[in-house]
Amino acid sequence: MYNLCGKTALVTGAGGKQGLGRAIALRLAAEGADLVVNDIVPNRAGSSDWTGLPALVSEIEGLGRRALALVADVSQAAQVEQMVQQALAHFGQIDILVNNAGALAGRDRVPVVELEEAEWDRIQNVNVKGTFLCCRAVAKAMIAVGQGGKIINMSSVSGKKGSPRFAAYCASKFAVIGFTQALALELAAHRINVNAICPGLIETERVAEMAAVLAPAGVSAEEQRRWMIENASRTTPLGRIGQARDVAQMAAFLASSESDYLTGLSMTVAGGSFMD
Repeated sequence: MYNLCGKTALVTGAGGKQGLGRAIALRLAAEGADLVVNDIVPNRAGSSDWTGLPALVSEIEGLGRRALALVADVSQAAQVEQMVQQALAHFGQIDILVNNAGALAGRDRVPVVELEEAEWDRIQNVNVKGTFLCCRAVAKAMIAVGQGGKIINMSSVSGKKGSPRFAAYCASKFAVIGFTQALALELAAHRINVNAICPGLIETERVAEMAAVLAPAGVSAEEQRRWMIENASRTTPLGRIGQARDVAQMAAFLASSESDYLTGLSMTVAGGSFMD
């Protein structure tokens, strides 16, 4: 266990019931951190049994920690700046930033020759620009406070190896790794560690989203989703598909003092299915 008591963390893209953001936020709260949780909407469509950010705030408070939900589009500079200022006004400082918000899978999962410019821009705007905007705003605040900090950017194994039909996504996640390295060098003198997490396939809502756009003709989205999970479990050396808790554990480590001598790294969480 890590001691994050007295720390405040901002986790973006945290509104999904099965998502990485929720798992990370809850793990950081369990370690003692207060939380600012963000998403583009308070409650995502199709989640009738889950109220999104309000439910997550209740869960965090149930762990004895303070929590604040803020709705903002991370691809919009003004909204990011407002979110960070609201967080600072509420908690006084941000010690940990987890850039987890990501663009939904959609019509970008096609061959490059069929990829529309608007789809390319949509992926880059959230995955790359959103990471940049949040890092810029929070890093300024961390430097002003002068107590160091931890920035964790969400990349992917697809940021280390390209895949067909994933060109826009791969490009965005490769960019996050390069950005992480550059920012780590810039912020090292301020005792701000900047690292990335590179998950393999994780069993979250995003598997269903990908399945819906990748399913071949005659195959339902649910059949494709089951196949993706079974295939990942079969081909992963550790014998199962990744779970959100696996990524949350890495995030907790990188957010803690145990990682104080690590910066500029891209940590793979893939059960041995990808080694670098």
